[in-house]
This record gives sequence, structure tokens and C-alpha cells, in this order.
Amino acid sequence: MTLVKFSNGAKNTAMNPFTDVFESFFNDSFVSDRMTSKVPAVNIAETENDFHIELAVPGLKKEDFKINLDKYVLSVSAEKKAENNQAEKRYSKREYSYASFVRSFTLPETANQEKIDAEYLDGILKITVAKKEEAKFLTREISIK
Repeated sequence: MTLVKFSNGAKNTAMNPFTDVFESFFNDSFVSDRMTSKVPAVNIAETENDFHIELAVPGLKKEDFKINLDKYVLSVSAEKKAENNQAEKRYSKREYSYASFVRSFTLPETANQEKIDAEYLDGILKITVAKKEEAKFLTREISIK
């Protein structure tokens, strides 16, 4: 089976015959995947007692991660070597190669740097940063005089 990209006729290729060649080259997923950086998606939430950071990083093991704290900067990195076992299969396209990433987060001064926990479960890396006692939400009822 041959895959052919057809132009939709909207471009004037008579003026520039290389338009389709360059467009197909730079829109190819192999090239565009290598030209863009791959970093995991992140959710950050705050509760009364904690800050929660969740990173979507499927396909890794907990041994692949490194979490470091330098002053108020929390860095999460991972590196996984791509397995090269192509003895039995000939791939026409291969996209399994999540090499490495680094994400850094600046923690607020209200974060308790002594109480940071991490858990990796079902492809989600969950990091919980506790708040300092004086930074927790103070709730009380105020009487009217």
C-alpha cells in the first residue's frame, strides 16, 4: 500500500514548485516530532494543606525519575533508554522513543520543603508539597459588634 499526499488545490504550485516538497517534509511526523520538545502535561492544584503537582508520564518506571529541590525550585526529570530489539520485526514507522525531559517548578515561600512526597501510579507522577503551618488557610467566624 502506498500513501500519497494530495494537494487540495488551494495553493498555487505553478509559482513555487517546491512548496509541496518542503511542506510535506516539515509536516511529516518524524521530522516534526524531533523538532518539537516532548514534555509531559502537568496539573497543579492547591488545597488547604498541600500543593499537588501531577505529571502525565505513561510508559516509565519509578526508577526512571529524579526529583531534586534546589532552594525553591523543584525539578522533575526522567530518562529512558530506547530499547533496540528489531531482530524480529521490520517497522515502517516507530514512535516509541520517549527519551528524556526536565520540568521545573518554583515553589512559593509558603511551601514546606521538608515535607515533599512523590508517588507514581498508572502513568501519573503525583508530587505533594505540604504547606507551612502559618500558610494554611485560616478560617473562623468573625462576630459583629
